[in-house]
Amino acid sequence: MASSLGNEKSVNPVLRISQLDALELNKALEQLVWSQFTSCFHGFKPGVLAHFEPEVKAFLCLILWKFTIYSKNATVGQAILNIQYKNNLSQSEKYQPLSKHQKLWYLIFTVGGRWLEERCYDLFSNRQQQSFCKIKSYIGFGSGLLKLCGLVNFLIFLRKGTFATLTERILGIRSVFCKPQNVRQIGFEYMNRELLWHGFAEFLIYLLPLINVQKLKLKISSWFLPIAGLSNSENSLAVHCRECSLCGEWPTMPHTIGCPHVFCYYCIKSNFLFDMYFTCPKCGSEVHSLQPLEYKIEMTELHV
Repeated sequence: MASSLGNEKSVNPVLRISQLDALELNKALEQLVWSQFTSCFHGFKPGVLAHFEPEVKAFLCLILWKFTIYSKNATVGQAILNIQYKNNLSQSEKYQPLSKHQKLWYLIFTVGGRWLEERCYDLFSNRQQQSFCKIKSYIGFGSGLLKLCGLVNFLIFLRKGTFATLTERILGIRSVFCKPQNVRQIGFEYMNRELLWHGFAEFLIYLLPLINVQKLKLKISSWFLPIAGLSNSENSLAVHCRECSLCGEWPTMPHTIGCPHVFCYYCIKSNFLFDMYFTCPKCGSEVHSLQPLEYKIEMTELHV
């Protein structure tokens, strides 16, 4: 019964964006495997893998091919996205796995072609003989022609959405979903709530950098802690010189901004550099001039 269900498994087409995401995931996995492998040789002499880099990359890709395409008919990126390859050369609409010849040719086109391109570039890059220069030009022409064919195939893929790469088109392999995709039924109320919430969140993200939070906080604190009726006499100023209007501690290098309140030099300077329209949190006066306090406070006032 299980075998009959497996043979009658239906084929579902894959979206273009899902196929492209699978290709990007494959590239990211190859880079991750290569970076992890090269990190094992950090303690060795620099350039120890330079002469054998194409062969080492081909060997790592061979291992990935063995445990992905050869055994599961799907790459790692496809397995993550619930996708696998189907033998599109078969006339049946039911799912048909890849044949051994298709898997081997996939290995030759992907791993072998990349190794041949890198190794030929290393072999003929420093050769100055005329025969080697001709071979290098032929290889460059062939590589450019393949890239042009890949571009044409990609344009056709954007139109029809069947074969994402030139290798898939040549071998006749197609991406299909492993399991049927369930139809998601979402109510309009839920969708409206999500749209409103995301719109409100984006609005806040756009609006918050435009708000001067520091100035708003100081303004609100001045409303709840108003101080009025202060005189400019020497005694009144000497009393309020014991506390910085910003940090609340004994003022270090006390300075004034033109109002009866006193600030630490670093407190008022940093706030003024942060906001050129800074106002006193106590009385709301703007910074007219930053001047050191001229009154001398005796140290005995610390114990008062």
